[in-house]
Amino acid sequence: MSYDYDLIVIGSGPAGEKGAVQAAYFGKRVAILERARQPGGAAVHTGTLPSKTLRETAIYLSGYRNAELYGLTVTLDPTLAVPKLMSRKDAVVVTEVERIDWNLNRHNVTYLHGTARLVDGHTVELCEAGETKNLTAEFILIATGSVPFQPASIPFSDPDIDDSDTILQVDRLPKTMTVIGGGVIGCEYASMFCALGVKVTLIEPRDELLSFLDAEISEALRVALVNLGIDVRLNTGAGEVKRVGDQIVTQLSLAAPMPPSPLHDAKPVAAAGEVASEKLLFAAGRSGATAKLNLEAVGVKLLKRGYVEVDCDYRTAVPSIYAAGDVIGFPALASTSMEQARVAVCHAFGFDYKRTVSQLLPYGIYTIPEVSCVGFSEEDAKAKGIDVIVGRALYKHNARGRIIGDNDGLMKLVFDKSNRKLIGANCIGDRATELVHIGQSMILLGGTVDTLIEMVFNYPTLSECYKYAAYDALGRWIKPDRNTADADGS
Repeated sequence: MSYDYDLIVIGSGPAGEKGAVQAAYFGKRVAILERARQPGGAAVHTGTLPSKTLRETAIYLSGYRNAELYGLTVTLDPTLAVPKLMSRKDAVVVTEVERIDWNLNRHNVTYLHGTARLVDGHTVELCEAGETKNLTAEFILIATGSVPFQPASIPFSDPDIDDSDTILQVDRLPKTMTVIGGGVIGCEYASMFCALGVKVTLIEPRDELLSFLDAEISEALRVALVNLGIDVRLNTGAGEVKRVGDQIVTQLSLAAPMPPSPLHDAKPVAAAGEVASEKLLFAAGRSGATAKLNLEAVGVKLLKRGYVEVDCDYRTAVPSIYAAGDVIGFPALASTSMEQARVAVCHAFGFDYKRTVSQLLPYGIYTIPEVSCVGFSEEDAKAKGIDVIVGRALYKHNARGRIIGDNDGLMKLVFDKSNRKLIGANCIGDRATELVHIGQSMILLGGTVDTLIEMVFNYPTLSECYKYAAYDALGRWIKPDRNTADADGS
């Protein structure tokens, strides 16, 4: 059968771009269908890059850390802050759109604007400006990403109630803000706005932030956010949200009895009541962007919240249709989305190239301070019956850490006691999302505690924390009751 294209990709975010280019690299005829005029998807326009750009701009404009370090007093003019925030964000978006355009053009990928809807396993209906046409392909890749979850109980029609997309359209800095949801997005935006001088209340129904993190790192993040000035309400549910005058009022409830924390005996328990603020950000989950694709009608199975069900090769229930990226749910990272799409395309066409996504995934959380991890947390390793040795290094004992003024950073390494191999790297502090890749490489290559001790690191660098965390772990092999305060590598 003759098709218009070998591959049609719906969506031009990280998964869509990389999947399309992967197929085109091997000589396939590829078209990307995108409802937006410009490529990039949520990652470029409403998610990853804008939020991280705003974070860096917020740190710079607020003088976070440097003000205290150099004895400066930084006063942020709220009338000037928002234009500067948005101008930097917009500049980064423009350059990334240009890069994607260049990448698609050099691989001869056709970019078509319009709203896509599947007709069958090989046909996509594309509608633009009232005109409709059908396009066919041997394979179809769904890469439409996700959208913020909007429960009916939250009145999003109120201009002062935002989700993680609309918060990027803010035209002023409020004096107060309530953030519902202590997940990655909620914690990132809470810390960002707090750094800009906004009084932030963070509401989270669970008894810890980011439960997938190592418990010690999670608790360190909570303490860091509190020290930043955020009112962190753990174990607290959000009830009715309504406008009262010029305030958004959120009813609070105690979610459940909070068990004692082994890391922090005095973790606060919020009482039921209410909190009022000028702005509210609802950041409690996302949904697959599949509502208008007609997927179920052609045989593609959907999961809860509209996520697409796929197998280990990212193929749906329809053999000619694949899906990758946030549209299939967890882990919903731009980094993994790219790899999933490449694997999907290689499987579809039988390319003897990239056929699996690494199981060792680094996680980067762009809070203030940054958090990143790869491999096992201490708790996960123990749950799997692995006897572990843990080593820690504190930024305040590191020369570069002292130079940049980060006295709260922590590098925590997890080693398998039986073979001395590194199996987990967990970090909170400046450049954590960069430092984690050293640990990732060590784990992939089977590096041990001895490897790290033998390595020579530039001085002064935060990377040295790996060596001194290894020394700390080595000391625990000799003296298992060694105190964390001794984690200085001596």
